[in-house]
Amino acid sequence: MVDITGALAQKKNRINEQAINILLVACAAAAIFVTIGIVASLLFETIRFFKEVPILDFLFGTNWSPQTAMRSDQVGSSGAFGIIPLITGTALISVIALSIAAPLGVYSAVYLAEYAKPASRAILKPMLEILAGIPTVVYGFFAAIVVAPALRDFGALAGLDIASASALAAGSVMGVMIIPLVSSISDDAITAVPQALKEASIGLGATRSETIRRVVLPAALPGIAGGILLAASRAVGETMIVVMAAGLTANLTVNPLEAVTTVTVQIVMLLTGDQEFDSAKTLAAFALGLTLLAVTLIFNSIGSWIVARNREAYD
Repeated sequence: MVDITGALAQKKNRINEQAINILLVACAAAAIFVTIGIVASLLFETIRFFKEVPILDFLFGTNWSPQTAMRSDQVGSSGAFGIIPLITGTALISVIALSIAAPLGVYSAVYLAEYAKPASRAILKPMLEILAGIPTVVYGFFAAIVVAPALRDFGALAGLDIASASALAAGSVMGVMIIPLVSSISDDAITAVPQALKEASIGLGATRSETIRRVVLPAALPGIAGGILLAASRAVGETMIVVMAAGLTANLTVNPLEAVTTVTVQIVMLLTGDQEFDSAKTLAAFALGLTLLAVTLIFNSIGSWIVARNREAYD
């Protein structure tokens, strides 16, 4: 009787494991198919766009003005779809944001992991992570109402001509927004460094700061790089702050004091309102989306290579 009961229990366990395996495979397959569907939809509409606009004009054009006639009986511009100003604006704002978020995030992580007392850490870390929970539209209001006017007034005092909507204003506020991403992931990476490495360094006569600089940070580099890459992806995909603080002008410039726009902002603008999906103006949004996807994929691949190259292995 005991053997029969045990056999039934084992059979029931095998059935449960098979059901769980099927569920997990289905979830993984659903994620893969959704990704394939997104890429396929972007690719299909992008091919339609390139039938109307030459691909070289799109990739290497320096003028972005997607105003076209919606119908054949309308009088309108033929449009200009050069993506270079959008890529330049996206890169400019992202660089400004990362130049603020990367050092502040890493330094705050070092302090929280290595210097802060447990009571201080219990207070400071949640306060820092609150920044990640603030809606981006709030950051956008803050950038447009506080930061941008302050920069303009400061520029007037210093003799600089700073636009009311500038890449500097948007990038600065965006940098503050993504500090928690860098700090949290870097903190986890620094905390995961084996204590034996730190003790060995100090035992050889190194000071605490030298240990952090020469042992802890190199050992935690893959995690820190991952946090910075995640923050970079967040900066590239941000929209609201750019709309409210950087403007909508597609300027081909690397001057952070001027107004610029980004790829994501133009995607939103092209798909806002009643649109005909047979026009180059609307189809351009899909071409921008596919380009942004490709750039992000290349960026993440380079980052993964850097992380793998500098990864430390511990027993």
